[in-house]
Amino acid sequence: MYDICCIGHITLDKIVTPKKTIHMPGGTAFYFAHAYGHLPHPSFLLVTALAESEMKAVEDIRAEGIEVKTLPSRHSVYFENTYGQNQNNRTQRVLAKADPFTPEGLADVEAKVYHLGSLLADDFSVDVIKHLAQKGQVSVDAQGYLREVRGEQVFAVDWPKKKEALGFVDILKANEHEAEVLTGLSDMRQAAIQLADWGVKEVILTLGSEGSLIYADGQFYEIPAYVPTEVVDATGCGDTYMAGYLYQRNKGASIPEAGRFAAAMCTLKLQASGPFQGTEEEVIEIINSN
Repeated sequence: MYDICCIGHITLDKIVTPKKTIHMPGGTAFYFAHAYGHLPHPSFLLVTALAESEMKAVEDIRAEGIEVKTLPSRHSVYFENTYGQNQNNRTQRVLAKADPFTPEGLADVEAKVYHLGSLLADDFSVDVIKHLAQKGQVSVDAQGYLREVRGEQVFAVDWPKKKEALGFVDILKANEHEAEVLTGLSDMRQAAIQLADWGVKEVILTLGSEGSLIYADGQFYEIPAYVPTEVVDATGCGDTYMAGYLYQRNKGASIPEAGRFAAAMCTLKLQASGPFQGTEEEVIEIINSN
């Protein structure tokens, strides 16, 4: 049995920033796995589904010593992410979709914690969440459930089966926009309470440069955002945050300790394009210097 299992599609990403345009692999699975791979990870599994033509991304992850289980898919997800001067704002197009994950495809995967990196609304059905909840804790990134693809454009929508699904979710991550879509509440503390009332045990709300807010067991934890030396690329920051958070929680760290570690990982990630390339020592140095 693995300590942590991340499940999600590896994507083809076209990233457009005011400074340059680059093409690279992406998606929660990609950023989470690379981030986790730079931490001591004695028991971690990545489960992904992608087209055969994109298997190089998997081989690169395996080259870092990470175990990967691949499921077949007719296509890989193809995203175009465009950022303005404010890295908190992003527009997207979806140029291709991959096959969804199923309980049957995940039947032989055993872990203490499953992190579901949803990218599009149909990646993980409620049945998948229920299936995994019978075997371990379930952590969910809400972003994909709130993305509806019309043509190539991505639109923010509500999650129709959220109340049914969230009763089986132990940890939920959402940013401030996603939290408002889910709850209809612009006050993040009230939104966190609402999500907890629907069954989530640890609610993580990432607020960009304003840090993050975590709500668990009736208590709020305000996590600071550590200032980067330079903002280069925000793609994958939320996935990096969750890698650090779940890594620390698995080690027995408290919620605020895990939150600060996750935030410091994001700071290092912001300073370079591509996935997190830092070390645990560098993360701790950022925390200690603030």
